[in-house]
Amino acid sequence: MKFSGTAHRYGRDIDTDVIIPARYLNTSDPEELAKHALEDLDAEFVHNVRPGDVIVAEENFGCGSSREHAPIAIKNAGIDCVIAKSFARIFYRNAINTGLAIMECPEAVDGIKAGDRVSVDADAGLVVDETTGKSFTAEPFPPFIKEIIEAGGLVNRTKAKLAAK
Repeated sequence: MKFSGTAHRYGRDIDTDVIIPARYLNTSDPEELAKHALEDLDAEFVHNVRPGDVIVAEENFGCGSSREHAPIAIKNAGIDCVIAKSFARIFYRNAINTGLAIMECPEAVDGIKAGDRVSVDADAGLVVDETTGKSFTAEPFPPFIKEIIEAGGLVNRTKAKLAAK
């Protein structure tokens, strides 16, 4: 799996209340959630994000309440991959289960600046800052996680497996 886009850079402890504010949790419509992604942290995010873009963040991305609305919102806003120094455990699982690619790579986070062009080869565990030419190594996805992300989430993967039987 390969991703390429512009880096949107954020700090540490970005919680799910900031990723998608609770006032929008009365819907589960992915497109509606996407309209409000990160609006309390970065009001321009939804106007600046383009399909394929990447979020780069410090430690503990996705901390807070265990709402799967958060990865759904940023994925449907156009983010293909989140690279962080670390993720909150429940966000990590929710991201995978909803088909959002996430990678832990502290060195990449330290080296990538907002606005840099970033490419990710998740199969090889390679993150490249195309703006600076620097490369960083991350852990590649295990095959079962790759399958889930490629299918667009755990539910889609399960439906496909059941349909194949």
